[in-house]
Amino acid sequence: EDRIKGLELGADDYIGKPFSHRELVSRIRAVLRRHYTPPPAPQTMVRVDDRLQIDFARREVLVNGERVNLRPTEYRLLYHLVQNAGYVMTHEQLLSKVWGPEYRDETHYLRLYITYLRQKIEEDPANPKYILTERGIGYRFVDFKREVASVER
Repeated sequence: EDRIKGLELGADDYIGKPFSHRELVSRIRAVLRRHYTPPPAPQTMVRVDDRLQIDFARREVLVNGERVNLRPTEYRLLYHLVQNAGYVMTHEQLLSKVWGPEYRDETHYLRLYITYLRQKIEEDPANPKYILTERGIGYRFVDFKREVASVER
């Protein structure tokens, strides 16, 4: 319960005792790497639909024109999902990209942060239309590029 409460309050990680000094140093390096490595410059403004826009240059997410505050981990997760819109990203891929390769088996982190994101950006988090679950595999962000193209035709 303490681990879950800590993660829900914004912690990016938890390490249980006993732990090795090598593991601690590895986890610290992973956090520093994520913190100091800016993501590659994506398309600046992404308009998913009339309800959801993401401005990567400003690190802003707008839902119905209102700015939504995302924690750094939530933003990184959304960034990787949107940059791969239409494609399934496995649990391992997302965990490695967002938390670091040493977290590839920590699927509970991913489930928790997907829930946070859905609560912030989905109209109905219980029936998501942006972040879709691919059971047993991972998650997929809706392919808004194709949907926009098909509407324009």
